[in-house]
Formats: sequence, C-alpha cells, structure tokens
Amino acid sequence: MDWGDSPEQAAFRQQVRDFVQSRLPEHYRRKAEGAPDESWSGGWATDRAGEGEAHDAAVDWAHALSEQGWIAPHWPKEFGGGGLSSMEQFIFNAELADLGAPSGVGGSGVSMLGPTIIAHGSDEQKEQYLSEILTGEVSWAQGYSEPGAGSDLGSLQTRAVRDGDEYVVNGQKIWTSGAHNADKIFALVRTDPDAPKHRGISFLLIDDIHTEGLSVRPLVNMSWKHGFNETFFENVRVPVNIVGEENRGWYVGMTLLDFERSNISGAIASRKELDQLIGYLNSDEGQERTQMRPGVRTAITDRYIESEVGFNFSFRIVSMQNAGIIPNYEASTSKLFMSELVQTTARTATKALGLHANVWAEDSKWTPMYAYFTHRYVTTIPNTIGGGTSEIQRNIIATRGLGLPRG
Repeated sequence: MDWGDSPEQAAFRQQVRDFVQSRLPEHYRRKAEGAPDESWSGGWATDRAGEGEAHDAAVDWAHALSEQGWIAPHWPKEFGGGGLSSMEQFIFNAELADLGAPSGVGGSGVSMLGPTIIAHGSDEQKEQYLSEILTGEVSWAQGYSEPGAGSDLGSLQTRAVRDGDEYVVNGQKIWTSGAHNADKIFALVRTDPDAPKHRGISFLLIDDIHTEGLSVRPLVNMSWKHGFNETFFENVRVPVNIVGEENRGWYVGMTLLDFERSNISGAIASRKELDQLIGYLNSDEGQERTQMRPGVRTAITDRYIESEVGFNFSFRIVSMQNAGIIPNYEASTSKLFMSELVQTTARTATKALGLHANVWAEDSKWTPMYAYFTHRYVTTIPNTIGGGTSEIQRNIIATRGLGLPRG
C-alpha cells in the first residue's frame, strides 16, 4: 500500500503545519513536549472554561482557527466552514495531533449542532447561531442521554409540553459533557408521548443554560476530574425553538455532514504515548525501574504493533470516504479497536512502571513521567463507553460487516 500524499495533499499538509507552527500558543507547545501543568488532563473546552494562561491559550487558538476558516473544517464554505474534503480533514487532523494542537475547538456546537442547523434549520436559525459557533465564543452542551436512555436513546423521557409560544420542560439528562461551562444547550425532548418512541421527539434549542428551573450538577470521576454532569429540568419554560419539524427530532438529531471518521488523531496520540513511554524506559531511570520485568519488552512491542494496525484502519477509512464509500462497520471496527488499545496501553505502562505507577501526585519524586500513565489508567475507562459502547460496536460489525443475524 502507498499512503504517500499527492502533490496537492502534500502542499495542504505543509500549509496546515506552517499554520500550527506559527499560531499555536506557547501553552500548548509545552504540553505537546510533555510539560506537566494544572490542566494536564484537560482539553480545549476545559482550558476555555478555566482561568489564566490555559484560558488565554484556548481563546487565542480558537481565534486563530476562526480567522483561517478552520474552526469547522467539515462545514461547507457557504456557511463559514472550511469546506475540506474527507482527505483534507484527515491531513488537517493528523497534523494537529502530531504537533500537539487541540482539536475539537467549538465542541458540540461545531461537531453536532452546526451540521444539524445547516441541514435542517431555518434561515433565521442559521443566521443567529452559525456565526457565533464559528467564533468559538459560545459553548453548547448536548442534552441527549438520560439515566434510562443511553445506548437506547430512543427511550428518552424528558418531556416538553407546549403552552402557547413556549415549552414547559421536565426531566433529566445525564453525561452532559461540559454543561457546567456551557452557555447554551440543545436537547432531544419528547413532545408526543403517544407516538412510537422514535417519532415523538423534537430537537430543542435552549439559548440560556441558566434558565430558571434548569440546574447542572457535577459528576466527578474517580480521577477527581469534572467533565460530565447531570442536567435537571423542573418546569423550565423556554421558547418554541426547534430545529426541523416537531416530533421529527430523532431524524434531525442523527444528521452528520461529510466529516472524516478515520480517528487518525487517536492513532497518532496512541503512538506518541508509546514513544514517550519507550523514551522513558530507555533512560537510566527507566531502565533501573524495569530491569526486573522481562515481559515489558514483549508487551510494549505488542502495543506498538497494535498502534500500527490503528494507523492502517485510519488510512483505510479515509481512503473509502475519499472514494465516496461510506465506512459503515469499518468505522465501528476502528472505534472499537482504538478505544480498547488506549486502555491496554495504559495498563501496559503501569505494569512496566511497577509500584511507582500507584503514586498519583504529579510532583512526587517517586512518580514516573509526572504520573501521566497513572492518570491515563483511570481516565481511559470511559473510552469504551462514550460514542457507542464496545458491545454496540461489536453488534454493528457482526450485523453490517459479517451479515450475522441479530441475536
């Protein structure tokens, strides 16, 4: 297989690299080099909601991408997006990951809400919301999952009852990423309780997440990080501001634009983690800590081979998209493989580092690599749940890929 760039692709890759090297804030350059700080485990959204240098870096990076037209690379140009092809998005994401630049700028507003409004929104909604999403100044939270409706999202029960020009919303959402930092929230709500479960749902926009009766409660994970939330709606009155038709929100919410699904960022991040681990183990300190563990070499070699498989999954998927083929079960295969690989890599690293990997404090003299893999061991647990559980991915592979009957 030849994964080399065409002349046009090589030129675009260099353009992205030059842009990142000239505009990436110093805060992210240090993080890319492995320098620990208080936002070690956080991404762009966490930095934006924070204070000091991390916040300033997040804002500056969003402005840089916005000025270049790359804050929403998969949006059509006529709506302010980058208009990049699947292959160009692949190159863009690969270069950002390789240079340690944050991706996912704009969060759910860019990745989910914008494409939904472009495909189904009114002219007024496009004019009001798309421009503010593209500046990176407004943050949206996604209100989909509920305590009894996660993988089976169509079973959601949050009700929105029409009262004149308003809806009265009651219910609960869970795993609402970034809601504690968001300005607004979009949600799937049930507007017809008597309709079949996928038909009585509407896609509701709530312009102020601080509306009376709407409360956000933190879900702090086992690493003492706060990314998820519970969101409660208690007689919340909001204007009737839905995308698409009432009771057709399920189909509206499933909208996706032509964005590349290769997960090349994950493949590159996995390889860089391994490179950092190997570099440490080759140091005097690393060799001293691992010399009594002969199985370490074999385990790390296995992880390196698996990361190469992840690369090839990514290349295959983007090649399919570039040829106009929808990567259906292939994307599930990549998601399943890479989400489990990051967990396996963290386990391998903690075994290689031995008892020292139990030290949580980043600044302890006993802590190898600033406790990076200690934290990763814990924080990668949700990887096989979010974005579709491993069980769901295996079902997709079995039915759509292998043609097996549903069990």
